[in-house]
Order: sequence, then C-alpha cells, then structure tokens
Amino acid sequence: MSLNRTFAQILLISLLSLTASARHTPAQSPQGKDPATSTKPAPTAAAAPASQTKPKPDSLEARLEQYLRNLYAWGPTFDLKIGTPKPSLIPDLLEVPVTVGTDGQSDTATVYVDKTGKFLVRGELTDMTIDPFADIRSKLHIGNSPSIGPENAKITLIEFADFECPSCRALDTILRDLIASNPDVRLVYKDFPLTNLHPWAMTAAIAARCTYQQNPAAFWKIHNAIFDAQDLITPSNVWDKLTDMASQQGLNMDTYRTCMAAPETKSQIEASITEGHALNITATPTTFINARRVVGPDQPQIHQYIQFTKSIY
Repeated sequence: MSLNRTFAQILLISLLSLTASARHTPAQSPQGKDPATSTKPAPTAAAAPASQTKPKPDSLEARLEQYLRNLYAWGPTFDLKIGTPKPSLIPDLLEVPVTVGTDGQSDTATVYVDKTGKFLVRGELTDMTIDPFADIRSKLHIGNSPSIGPENAKITLIEFADFECPSCRALDTILRDLIASNPDVRLVYKDFPLTNLHPWAMTAAIAARCTYQQNPAAFWKIHNAIFDAQDLITPSNVWDKLTDMASQQGLNMDTYRTCMAAPETKSQIEASITEGHALNITATPTTFINARRVVGPDQPQIHQYIQFTKSIY
C-alpha cells in the first residue's frame, strides 16, 4: 500500500504500522494491492550503503536521526535517511526531508528543526496568504474527458480511477446515487489504471475511451457495465467482454477495433496518468471536489465537501 500521508496527518505514526501484519486504507496504490486481499508492499529504491547515508556524528542530521529513532523505536531493521537541511519559509527554521522504511516499504516526509538543533516541529508548513487549492487547480485539466452534469456547475468532481480497482467500484456506487440526487453537480472521469497491479485495467480504459470518442453518451453506459462486471472480467476474456459491451451500445465495431489498436488512444490514457502524477496521486480512487482531495470511497468526506461548497455559493 502507498503511505501517502503527511506529517500533518501523523505520517510518522502511520509509518510505525509498517511492522504490522496488515494495514487498512480505503484505496489502492500503483505499488500495492487492496488491503482486503493483500499486503504487498510498495517497491522502493535500494538502500544506499551505510557509508553514504551515515551523517557526521556531531551534525544536526545525526542528532535528528538519533532523536527520531529513540522517539519511534526505529531499531536497526528500519532504514532511516535524513536529508540535507535547507531554509524554510520561516527564518531560523530548517526544512529536513526524512525517509524511513522497513520490510520493503518506505515513505518520505518533512520535519522542521531550528538552526540550533534544539527544537523539532512535526507538521505541515502552510502559507496562509496563499489559496491552499491554487496549485491543485492549476494542474487539474478537464480537457476532453468524459463528464456528466452541467458544464457550468458550481461543484465539479474530478475522479481519477481504475476500472479494475475494487475501491473504485465502491466509489462508483456512491457517485451514481450522488449524481442522481444532485443534478447540479458535474462529475468528470479521468483514467488512472494501475497497470502493474491490474492486468486488464489499461485495456478497459482504452475501450471506454474508444466508446467515448465514437459516442460520448455511451461512455457512462460502458463505464457502469465494466464496474458491474468487474468480478467477471479476467485478463483472458477482457477483450471479448469489452467488445461485447461496445457492440451492445450500437457502436461501429470496425471503428471501435481500429481505435482499440491505435497507439494514440493509449497515449491519451497515459496523458491522464501523467496528470495524476503531477497531482501526486498515489492511490485510486482519488477525487477532487472543487480541488479538495478525497482518497478512496470516503462517502462522509465527499458529502462534507459538497455540503460545504454549496454553503459558500
């Protein structure tokens, strides 16, 4: 599973659970399987030799490493790397990246240390003079993505999902009811297939894209059909299943097959994945509600964000 929390969300505490036999998060990551079926760890870069990572004994990095190891009981089985301190937005406060890992899993976050090396701050440094969602908005592009709901909607959900992801199917169940009861909300679908985890996810994404290109109105029908048949689709039958679904939508099958084989179609899916990476998406589904991030099929949080957004308009 991906460890995508920050220190502000008690990342270090979550890292302690790396030694546990299972972890429980409601989303799937590109490097790990759903916790309901597996605890496969995310691949990490090979640890550098100790001679390259061991800080000088009297350095701030060494003091910080010693303190963190003692605070969280990170013994020899934990790889702990303290990055080079650099100036932060606050004078006399240094920003220090910290990477910790064990059993093949790792995560990186940031701590802040004063220049004397006396005080440690665990948290997220935020400039309150800046719109906290401006950066996300600048990286979100609806473009030619399938959508349902009014284009001028005051509330837009942009979902990055994977057709083979069980958590995405759970979110889809939530969103179907949500869109039906909130016709003033717009839903935009973005592809983020986890190809090293889900062997037929890319094929499904391409099939849905080809359906959309030929008949935009049919996209949501095949979208729903894929999720509804998720348990019945396998790598060996995916082509036949999706071709049958497309045929049921009345598509021109020659055009559909040409689209499925066209490199340009896959490039469109890859462009969506690249956009997701720019947004630091590490798990599916990830949904942005007017740029507010929700990871997983978190119905209470989705409802909270929608109700809050409605209240300010």
